[in-house]
Amino acid sequence: MFKLLKTSQKSQARLGVLTTARGKVSTPFFMPIATKAALKSLTANEVKNLGAEIILSNTYHNYLRPGMEVIKKHGNLHQFMDCDLPILTDSGGYQVFSLSNLRKIDGDNIAFRSHIDGSKHVLNPKKVVDIQVALNSDIMMVLDECIGLPAKRQDAIKALDRTTRWAEMAFNYKQKLNKKSVKIKKQLIFGIVQGADFEDLRKRSADELMQFDWDGLAIGGLAVGESNDVMYKVLDYTTPVLPADKPRYLMGVGYPDNIIEAVKRGLDMFDCVIPTREARHGRLYLWKGKPSVTKKDFYKTINITNAKFAKDKTLLAEGKFGKYSLSYLHHLFKTQEPLALRLATLNNLKFYLDLMLEIRKAIKNNKL
Repeated sequence: MFKLLKTSQKSQARLGVLTTARGKVSTPFFMPIATKAALKSLTANEVKNLGAEIILSNTYHNYLRPGMEVIKKHGNLHQFMDCDLPILTDSGGYQVFSLSNLRKIDGDNIAFRSHIDGSKHVLNPKKVVDIQVALNSDIMMVLDECIGLPAKRQDAIKALDRTTRWAEMAFNYKQKLNKKSVKIKKQLIFGIVQGADFEDLRKRSADELMQFDWDGLAIGGLAVGESNDVMYKVLDYTTPVLPADKPRYLMGVGYPDNIIEAVKRGLDMFDCVIPTREARHGRLYLWKGKPSVTKKDFYKTINITNAKFAKDKTLLAEGKFGKYSLSYLHHLFKTQEPLALRLATLNNLKFYLDLMLEIRKAIKNNKL
């Protein structure tokens, strides 16, 4: 399922191949986000053509709308959104826990009201697996409790205990389903390490999770408002205790600098809303000169709505998407033309996917 090909001589950065039911994915990789079964103004095929080998979608949002009945009528999430790429679905736990005023935990059940129409719903570890089985995602994530940072130790322990218990329930339930269906057995399942920024709790979480034979392990509960220093400190003591023969997923990260630092610490998988969200606000990610990740100051961001770009004839992405100038894109944003969002999103996702390509090249050559 996961083959480790190389570890850099310069850091803990790794090259590998993750095999899913719908194809192989080169690691380290970045997953463009299709939260609600859509990639923000682009089709799945367009994102594939940019270089994506896998995307991410959200269990909670797809469960609420369009709903499982609609998804099942189409067959699965892939058929619904016409996507032949592998899809990882997160559990929806982060979304549920962010609705603190709309949810209530009763034992292992989370009762909550939809943020869309106020309707009542209940999620638990087994139901989250069932939803992801219906979605037929290639990688499913277990339900966990994600808390923000900074966190009180007693709150971190409580969330950790719940996360471990739910992970065990989800794993055992998935094992039962595997015996009934080859199709379900092909779906990979990842556990999620929690523990806030407490070293002993992170190591305890990893140790408890490793009692089960997960297809991969994720580090959750970061990129929730903490500083980069805190994030890197947590990675420094958490990543080394994760199995070397399984993929390591850093959830929700991040900026290009964050990804590079995490790769150097041995992380393999990433996702973040940054490239698509910032594209919608006119913030573009651009290389400084020839694409490279071995120099410190390798990229820049610009706000295309700034007046200085009104007459800039520089081609967007060096003309890869057509001869559209920065001046033209500035005009599109100022006139609120939908094409502005498409072009900006194409640019930013291409940058992020090229970033991962350059990272893999650098690891291969022992330069990262």
